[in-house]
Amino acid sequence: MPQETTRDAQDSRIDGKGGQAGGYRRLFRLPGTRAFTTGNLLARLPMGMFSVSAVVMIAGSRGSYALAGAVTATGLAATALAGPWLARLVDRHGQARVALPATVVSVLGSLALLLCVHYDAPDWTLFAAYAGTAATPNTGGLSRARWAHLLRDEPGALHTANAFEQAADELCFMLGPVLASFLTGTFFPEAGTLTGALLLLAGMLLFLAQRATEPPPTPRSQGPSPLRSPGVPSLLACFTATGAVFGSMEVVTIAYADAQGHRAAAGAVLALQAAGSCAAGLVYGARKPSGVRFSWCLAAMAGLMTLPWLAATTRSLPALAGALLVAGMATAPTMVTAMTLVQRRTPGDRLNEGMSLMVTGLLTGIACGSATGGWAAEHLAPTTAYAVPLAAAALALALGVATLTRADRAAP
Repeated sequence: MPQETTRDAQDSRIDGKGGQAGGYRRLFRLPGTRAFTTGNLLARLPMGMFSVSAVVMIAGSRGSYALAGAVTATGLAATALAGPWLARLVDRHGQARVALPATVVSVLGSLALLLCVHYDAPDWTLFAAYAGTAATPNTGGLSRARWAHLLRDEPGALHTANAFEQAADELCFMLGPVLASFLTGTFFPEAGTLTGALLLLAGMLLFLAQRATEPPPTPRSQGPSPLRSPGVPSLLACFTATGAVFGSMEVVTIAYADAQGHRAAAGAVLALQAAGSCAAGLVYGARKPSGVRFSWCLAAMAGLMTLPWLAATTRSLPALAGALLVAGMATAPTMVTAMTLVQRRTPGDRLNEGMSLMVTGLLTGIACGSATGGWAAEHLAPTTAYAVPLAAAALALALGVATLTRADRAAP
């Protein structure tokens, strides 16, 4: 037990050994990092496009948002189930050997969905086609695994890399829906899905071509399952609760803007939350993380989630937008610190699997949060529904404190 406590104490405070010399510029002076980052960003952008594109395409063709929502929910559930299995194959056989054929399957699934909608195929074909997109590799996880391999002896630099990756996630989820809306509205309903599929394929080809930075595969893992690694199950629970914050906030904000007669502005308001998180992530990554506890980040997120609730009571959309901008600033530091803990606690030869499990937790939380937030917005009131993301953030804090309090107290 003392050894586990010591390990938890070291993990719960992300130390700054390794330095931050050169910051982000130093990261991209490493050979091959610019190329694989460019490819990964191209491949990651469609992650923020696919759901919006599918909803617009299906609802416009079939006249049913219920059908569109059910199809996208099916794809989300399939992705959550397939992700860890696919990541385990990546750890065992290498990124290029697994991610490339998986990307091709995903692209074919998107194209099949496009054709089924265009040619008015039966509804069940939409579900089958969109389920094929579950083969999409965890692009962010693949990139983080490369940084973990390149910077395995430099925890300070790895912290900066993780912060950059989280900021990239926020940027893609901020720009993706905007690009999808522009394409589907300006050209034709299938334009968003088609462009997303082409970006995914082109980006993954560029990313996977950088073989020099690819982590070596481990055909037979020597480490335990990530779920059996100390601290990982509790982190998975925190990721799930954090996902509920994201899912509920999105649905509740759309409902609130709709109630105010400004539904078209909901996307821009939510983009401000992502912008706040992106900016905070970049600033956080440029600083030494010495002494930063995961529970502190969770507490900051829970505290700031009170702001949207308070702003909603003013019935002012600009006030809500400002509150979401500030509230988003706690998201990236929380995710960066959590992902660093996952990297430390997961066996090195099963790192992709461990990070994919966290993504599964996030997706599960997003789905639950969306359902709960939607129910609250419909049966209570959009203003009252802002209590749902606040409650989810409080749950994440409670889970984090319950599992890491001893480590925090033991930390030097």
